[in-house]
Amino acid sequence: MIKKPVIAFLLDKKGGAIELSYDELNNVDKNGKILWVHFDYSSPEAVDWITNKSEIDSIAIDALLTEETRPRTTILNDSILIALRGVNLNPNSKPEDMVSIRLYISTHLIISTRKRDILSVAEIIEILKKGIGPKSSSEFLTELIYRVTDRMEDVINQIEDRTNALEENLIDSTDLKFRNEILSVRREIIILRRYLFPQKEALNKLYNDKITWINEYERIEIRETNDQLMRHIEELDTIRDKISLIQEELANSLSDQVNKKMYILSIISAIFLPLTFLTGLLGINIGGIPGAQNDNAFYIFSIILVMVTSVQFYIFKKKKWL
Repeated sequence: MIKKPVIAFLLDKKGGAIELSYDELNNVDKNGKILWVHFDYSSPEAVDWITNKSEIDSIAIDALLTEETRPRTTILNDSILIALRGVNLNPNSKPEDMVSIRLYISTHLIISTRKRDILSVAEIIEILKKGIGPKSSSEFLTELIYRVTDRMEDVINQIEDRTNALEENLIDSTDLKFRNEILSVRREIIILRRYLFPQKEALNKLYNDKITWINEYERIEIRETNDQLMRHIEELDTIRDKISLIQEELANSLSDQVNKKMYILSIISAIFLPLTFLTGLLGINIGGIPGAQNDNAFYIFSIILVMVTSVQFYIFKKKKWL
């Protein structure tokens, strides 16, 4: 994983690169090569070098150093300013807490900034060290876009698997943990889609706008990557719809359970209402109560209550209320 606030390479356009220190950036011979500087945008070195030594447009300086950004593509003459988001696969992190990377790219200069590590950048560094990395700025751009987009597939597949598990266990869905899992999946989908949709538009703009140093084959690669991103968005939409159906079914199931319990309580109340009336009527402490002087009055009254209950059961059965 990348931990340095500044990482710099001089790409030899043959697939390899020489790593540079921060002090070497302004003295290195860039003739016929590509300088790539990768900053933690919150570091003093990033602010100083990008602002005072990069010699790039002020719009690009602000975009590279800003705290918050959404995916977008801006064409500055024959250079590209692009912001991307990738899933967060850092340890102890949530994938939907997407990490951002901002890039300024021209034919001989690449400046990228980030706050948190992004694995796609680490992979590009590894292949550069092996001598099989990008040979041009356009190759670097298409490689990074592809790796950022491709890493989303496993995360979306995991969300889909969790959704399928929720659907299969819908019958045993009365516990709070099940409902919390539904809310968690919905939250992840909302956050992912919030960034993936504008990222699709950013790649679409990158494909449609003519940049002299991006050849036709690389434009096709960008289009294919954008198609892959669109499939991810469509999969998220499908999962979102499925989660909505699960929530509706869960709400209906809980409503049915409540209705059944209320129905049982209503039947019990209907049975005991006349019994309560009779016992209450004969329980008042005034003179003239029937059977007050009869030693067998209690047993007779109990038989009457049983008969009333039996008649009620017969009526309920006949009307199919039980």
